Amino acid sequence: MRAILFAVLIFFGLFALQWGATKVHARKNPLPAPAVDAPLASAAPGQQTAVLAGGCFWGIQGLFEHVKGVTQVTAGYSGGEAGTARYDLVSTGVTGHSESVKIVYDPSQISYGQLLMIYFSVGHDPTEFNRQGPDSGPQYRSSIFFATPEQRRIANAYIAQLNAAKVFSDKIVTDVYPFDAFYPAEAYHQDYLKRHPRDSYIVAYDLPKIESLKKEFPGLYHD
Repeated sequence: MRAILFAVLIFFGLFALQWGATKVHARKNPLPAPAVDAPLASAAPGQQTAVLAGGCFWGIQGLFEHVKGVTQVTAGYSGGEAGTARYDLVSTGVTGHSESVKIVYDPSQISYGQLLMIYFSVGHDPTEFNRQGPDSGPQYRSSIFFATPEQRRIANAYIAQLNAAKVFSDKIVTDVYPFDAFYPAEAYHQDYLKRHPRDSYIVAYDLPKIESLKKEFPGLYHD
C-alpha cells in the first residue's frame, strides 16, 4: 500500500503535501479541554502508560515524542495475538491488530486527558472508519486501549463531550478497548519519522502533525 502511495506522491507533488497538511484539521469547532480528566500528580515524577492507535504508527510515534512530559514512545501492535504481531501479517488487516503506540509519560507534567486532546486534535482524524488518510484497513483504525478504569472513564467521557459539542463534521468512530497486550514493532519501524524526515510519506502526512502541535499546544510541545 505504501509503495503505491510513494508513486502517487511523486506524481502529484505539492497537491499531496497540501492535502496531508489540512486533512486532520477539518473540524467544525475548536477542540475543548477534557471536562473529565485525572489531575496532574503533585508527587515526585512517576510513570504511567497510554496505548493509542490512529493510523500509521510512524506519525503518531513521532508526534508524541514532541509532547512535554512524554518520556518514551514505542511503535507496535495491539488488539491481536502474539503470534500475528508481525508487520507482514498485520498489514493484511485480518489479525485484529491495529498499528499502535505505547506512550510512557510523567503524570506530574501531563495528564491522560491532555494526551487524548492531542490525539484527537492533531494526531489523526477520529471520524475516519478503518482508515487514516491514504492508508485503509482495520489495522489503521482509531482505537484507545485503556489500562485502568480511570482511563476508560476519561476516554469515554471525552468522546461524548466532543460529539455533543459537534467539534467534527461527522461522529467520532474511535473504539475504546480494554488493554490486553502491546507488541513492539520491528526495529526498522521505530523512530521512522526521526530517521527519515525527508521520506515523501513523512513529509506529506506526518510532519504537518508536529507543526500543528507546536502551533495549537505550544505549552505542551518540546523539541
